[in-house]
Amino acid sequence: MTNKPALGSAGKSLAAAVISHVFWGFSFLASRTALDHTSVFLLLSHRFLSAFLLINLFPLLRPSLLRLRGKRLWPLVLLGLAEPVVYFLGEQYGILHSTTIFSGVMIAMIPIVSTLAAAPILREKPSGGQLLFSLVSVSGVVGIGLMSRSAGALDWIGVLCLLVAVASAAVYTLLSRGISGEFTAFERCYTMLGIGALAFTLLALIDCGGSPAAYFAPLAEGSYLLSMLFLSVCCSVVGYFLSGYALTYLSVARASVFANLTTAVSVFAGAVLLREPFTWQGGLCCLLILLGIYGVQKTAPKAEQEAKE
Repeated sequence: MTNKPALGSAGKSLAAAVISHVFWGFSFLASRTALDHTSVFLLLSHRFLSAFLLINLFPLLRPSLLRLRGKRLWPLVLLGLAEPVVYFLGEQYGILHSTTIFSGVMIAMIPIVSTLAAAPILREKPSGGQLLFSLVSVSGVVGIGLMSRSAGALDWIGVLCLLVAVASAAVYTLLSRGISGEFTAFERCYTMLGIGALAFTLLALIDCGGSPAAYFAPLAEGSYLLSMLFLSVCCSVVGYFLSGYALTYLSVARASVFANLTTAVSVFAGAVLLREPFTWQGGLCCLLILLGIYGVQKTAPKAEQEAKE
């Protein structure tokens, strides 16, 4: 992984990271609604196939957005396999075969794993303050998990699948950052959506026995269609593009810690939109998450903080 760009465009990149993870925070609510009408594979297929069809409109209007000819493509293929394909498979089956608390804690480890791995691989050494505030943010996620009902039963399959999800998310973060000098955020997003559309559509067709009627049936439900389009447009096209943009200019430590913002947003969305209980302990945990994210940005090495657009 070479040609890493200089750190810069910090303000726009921080905004991109916030927006992408706010969308992903609401994705839990949209997924819950959509999964009332269909299976996981059908939802993922509809989500990524429609996202890929949508993103293809942009190169048609502006061909310069997609310039892959003559470039080595294997890093993009690896990126798309890591996320969304392997990550979603690991996360879904991990949650199915584990407790709510354990799965939440494992997913919260992604920023820590990514930050630690970035030091030897990308030569991005986090400061002591960044590591400390990353743990503060993770503690907020753990606290929310402890307050939730521990549904499910933990077994070794769940542990293994969640480890795979954490590893694939870390690979995505490091690889997206590492090849950002060679491929634009749009090119990375385009490839990820294409590989996701292909993989999940094949799995969906197997899941529904190859029946076109069964494949398209959920789209007749208005609530499913709206939820799926939110996941497709906001969480896939916009979310992955903005995430890639943030990783172009922010170090892994600064960009990955925003993953915990997703948990805070999902708690807020559940309380406001679904009238789920929201206690002062939950509010405190959300504040810890936000404090950790803020601290990681403010304790970044001096060269990062002084980076200008």
